[in-house]
Amino acid sequence: MSLIHRLSAFGAAGLIGVAAVSAAAADDKIYAGFPVTVKGYAGDKTHSVSYSGQAARNVLHDSLKKLASKGDAAAMTAYFEGKDDGRAILAPATKGKFVVAQGTVGEISKDKNIAGKTYGGAILGWPNAPTGAELVKFWIAKAAAADGGVDTANGYDYAQLISKFIMGAMNYNQAVDGYLDEYLEADKKPNDKPYSDGAAYTGKEHAWDEAFGYFGAPAHAMKLSADNVYAIAKQTDEAFALADHNGDGKVDLYTEMTYGPAYYAAGFDRSSDGKTSYLHTIVGNFIDGRQLLADAKGEKLTDAQRAQLKAHAAAIGDQWQKVLAEAVFKYAGSVYKDLGKLKIIIEANGETDAVLADYIKHWGELKGFSLALQTGKENLGETAVRLNRMIGFGPVMPNLSQVVDIDSDGNYIKGEASPIAEYMAHMLKVQKLMGDTFGIKVRENDATGDLSELSSQLGSGASAEND
Repeated sequence: MSLIHRLSAFGAAGLIGVAAVSAAAADDKIYAGFPVTVKGYAGDKTHSVSYSGQAARNVLHDSLKKLASKGDAAAMTAYFEGKDDGRAILAPATKGKFVVAQGTVGEISKDKNIAGKTYGGAILGWPNAPTGAELVKFWIAKAAAADGGVDTANGYDYAQLISKFIMGAMNYNQAVDGYLDEYLEADKKPNDKPYSDGAAYTGKEHAWDEAFGYFGAPAHAMKLSADNVYAIAKQTDEAFALADHNGDGKVDLYTEMTYGPAYYAAGFDRSSDGKTSYLHTIVGNFIDGRQLLADAKGEKLTDAQRAQLKAHAAAIGDQWQKVLAEAVFKYAGSVYKDLGKLKIIIEANGETDAVLADYIKHWGELKGFSLALQTGKENLGETAVRLNRMIGFGPVMPNLSQVVDIDSDGNYIKGEASPIAEYMAHMLKVQKLMGDTFGIKVRENDATGDLSELSSQLGSGASAEND
């Protein structure tokens, strides 16, 4: 029994901090093998873990990102909205010695798509406030019309926008604002009944599994370092043995692969000099929460047990939100550095193409993650308003134009932008906002030390934000 289970008397609020510590130390655990607890189960399953649908959607996401640079709207739509089980897995696919087990989406799970699980609320950081699914469909159409999926005139890298946004609008939203939120209430997905007729898992067990699946970590992540988990996503030859936990000579894309959210958590941990353990804290809390459900032996959860489960969920949500905030911070720093290079080249009448390509890519990552951060259970309020205004609807381009709206035909409307130096200051203020609001610790590409000097150079006449 874990430390968390022995401290139930502290209640949910007091357990959140404990959860982050004890779970991270549970490096001998695997998210697998939990027993069948459903009363009267008559099937042949020997364990109750099931999150294949989420693994299939992670594969659909990776494949869609790859397609975004190909210009095929029908193919992108098939991977976003379609449910054909025969869709080929375009990514992650076998790469050198890194051999994957499945070749089609249906081999992982049947009848799955991304669109049906994409955030249905309004995206206020984009013109006309579309829903999450509407925004991705808009970007798919634009990617198909752009050369290589990149619009160099307006500054959009659609593969980056689509990918980073879906990591929030599907993965993060589904997990923290659904399965780890209302599904934990007593009247939702009860633990004393199967999730559906004949299922080998209870309502609460399956809801918890689905949240874990959306995080995208290998089931044996607690046996791996952050470097290992990161390398699995990169599919290096050396990482194959790390991924192939069951030793069957293939990487199972259901249980042994690393996907987006876990990849970024591992990425920040590996560069944090020990300051963070996002990956292992999140996975550890998932495992401890699942053990709590197994220990309930198919009975309805008591209020104390649900309080413990909610403490694990709160720790997961807090760390996952920090990972997204770290990503916003990182790419705001990248954009700031790119702008500095562009400014020098423009002033010298030099060639901007290479740096502009980096800038557009990094801005797409920044914008995608900033919108992803806003799709959780928590209304970010003023933080979201400031974030959206400082980043804007599009990047400031070298000719000092910027997308400010979209007309009824879907065409971008551009206006005169602020000077490049002022937009650089906005990027530093985005970094400061992330640090002040979310208490992030890794702070990759930290350039906030330049803020005072840059603000002084701009003078009091410079606007603080894009408002």
